[in-house]
Amino acid sequence: MDIIQILKEDYQRFPANQTYSIYAEDVYFQDPLNKFRGVKLYKLMIKFIETFFLNPKMDLHDIQQEGDTIKTQWTLNWNTPLPWKPHISIPGWSELRLNSDSLIISHIDYWNCSRLDVLKQHLFSLKSR
Repeated sequence: MDIIQILKEDYQRFPANQTYSIYAEDVYFQDPLNKFRGVKLYKLMIKFIETFFLNPKMDLHDIQQEGDTIKTQWTLNWNTPLPWKPHISIPGWSELRLNSDSLIISHIDYWNCSRLDVLKQHLFSLKSR
């Protein structure tokens, strides 16, 4: 199975049962909240999402590969475990870079909204109750 197909399936079942074998051991990960190196820390971050977010879902809108770069467009949705359980939606995209062994060596996520916008989603949900 090729890496594009694996990624499509991982997005469909996110955050459960992700295919960590497609990542290099020293993969670099970055998003607007985190920056670290290593597949072990990446697994911990996914486990955190799986454990503490309610109804997490990653909708994949597009995936393209050009050479050693894979670009995805997605929307991450979940409910935060606060008493009013606000629905949070973050649209964004990822740039994944492959090494010579076709393993993901870099995974950088970008959001189409600011961190403040995400905070506002938590507060707006409170006001609408």
